[in-house]
Amino acid sequence: MYSTIFSGALHGVSAYLVSVEVDIAKGLPAFFMVGSLSTEVRESRERVTVALKNVGLHLPPCRITVNLSPADRKKDGTAFDLPIAVGMLEALELVPRDAAKGCLFLGELGLNGELKKARGVLPIVRAAAAAGIRECIVPKANMREGAVIPGITVRGAENILEIMYFLTAGQTDRDGLMPPVQVDTDRLFSERAFGCCEQQGRFDFSEVTGQETARRAAEIAAAGFHNLLMVGPPGAGKSMIARRIPGILPPLTLEESLEVTSVVSVAGLLEEGETLVTERPFRSPHHTISQAALIGGSTVPKPGMISLAHRGVLFLDELPEFQRAALDALRQPLEEHRVTISRINGNVTYPSDFMLVCAMNPCPCGYYPDAERCSCTEPRVRRYMGKVSGPILDRIDLCVELESVDYESLRNRTKGESSGEIRRRVEQARQIQEARFEGSAYRFNGDIEVSAMERYCRLGEEQQRCMEQLYASLQLSARAYHRILRVARTIADLEGAEEIGVPHLMEASFYRPSTEYWGH
Repeated sequence: MYSTIFSGALHGVSAYLVSVEVDIAKGLPAFFMVGSLSTEVRESRERVTVALKNVGLHLPPCRITVNLSPADRKKDGTAFDLPIAVGMLEALELVPRDAAKGCLFLGELGLNGELKKARGVLPIVRAAAAAGIRECIVPKANMREGAVIPGITVRGAENILEIMYFLTAGQTDRDGLMPPVQVDTDRLFSERAFGCCEQQGRFDFSEVTGQETARRAAEIAAAGFHNLLMVGPPGAGKSMIARRIPGILPPLTLEESLEVTSVVSVAGLLEEGETLVTERPFRSPHHTISQAALIGGSTVPKPGMISLAHRGVLFLDELPEFQRAALDALRQPLEEHRVTISRINGNVTYPSDFMLVCAMNPCPCGYYPDAERCSCTEPRVRRYMGKVSGPILDRIDLCVELESVDYESLRNRTKGESSGEIRRRVEQARQIQEARFEGSAYRFNGDIEVSAMERYCRLGEEQQRCMEQLYASLQLSARAYHRILRVARTIADLEGAEEIGVPHLMEASFYRPSTEYWGH
């Protein structure tokens, strides 16, 4: 007695179909599983046999062999429990043969037959739809997650008996037993507008007192997707500003939302019943985070913080306190917008297109160069600032210094611009960039490479003379020169200017790492 059931497995944030082949033959009782399996997949035989027993389905003494094909690709996770159980039911003729034809099954079984939440349902359902599978059966906790994919019917089940009744019923009765899930993505994104208002109410730029320069730098960074570094004493508002940056970024598109949700789903962090991630991610790891947790990895690779921040903001507070190796590991992902993790079983690639926002004190005590409050010697300050390597600084387009907020500003506090007002300007600048980069590999000004500078950041004669003077007086490096051009292009877009002007270049030159701290 033999059966084949479709399921799916993850490879990075993508997925591929797996054929779960079950053969039941006479012989001494045994349960074999093959197909390049991890420990948690091999443990399925105990979960499945006990679950079937506890719902009243006793297996006869027999020899059971399960193969997960393709057998040469490593498989991990607990979501193969359900397809194995369904394959056994079909092989034992407890459900009609071909009752599960054209259907994909996914889910972990509890010992009482209950279906538990699985990770990676969204990319697996997406791969099933692309392969022509007509319907999927997943745990109820995951059904809305899978139902956002068009062109495929998704049903949610609570236990294995419910699925058994479904498979034994006629086609006309199936919708009544396990109705297909419908998700209106248009409504989801329209409801997001109310969520944005609530989010902005909690984290709004109007609450930031003073710090006009830092507010302006945050707006430029959001408009061009530039990386931003804020340097200032404790309590100046660096973390407060960083937390409000997602509120001025343009909303996620449907395609971006699917990308972000896929990463969160693969990491197993999608909340039960959640459908799509519709807000820009904001990730703020503690400075004790390991390199593997930041970049991604472990024995069975999983997305790190830089992938969970995909299409959003990665905020690194107390930047010099992070491990030097962890910070330097950011170099390649910042350039390529993806990270590849190599293991003995192969390579896994995760997306990591994020906006890097960093904050740091100017010295270990935090008050340099205030001679009255700072107790740090100059060599100690240099060592502290030197913890941030030059290659990381080269990938940060804007650096702004904050000062302590004075009492007068706090006493006469007047509300500044709200996040909604700033976001409107940012969205207009993004629309200009979208038209400019149509048909190219770029999406934002922060992506422009050196080879494309002449095309997208062309300067007139007056602007060239200005840059020549800046290059000489500020002793710029070639990297700093290109950094200024990228930022100036974004400043011009915020003003709706077609050409980069002298004022744009002058303002962009202001957002450079201070030579007082780093010497360049």
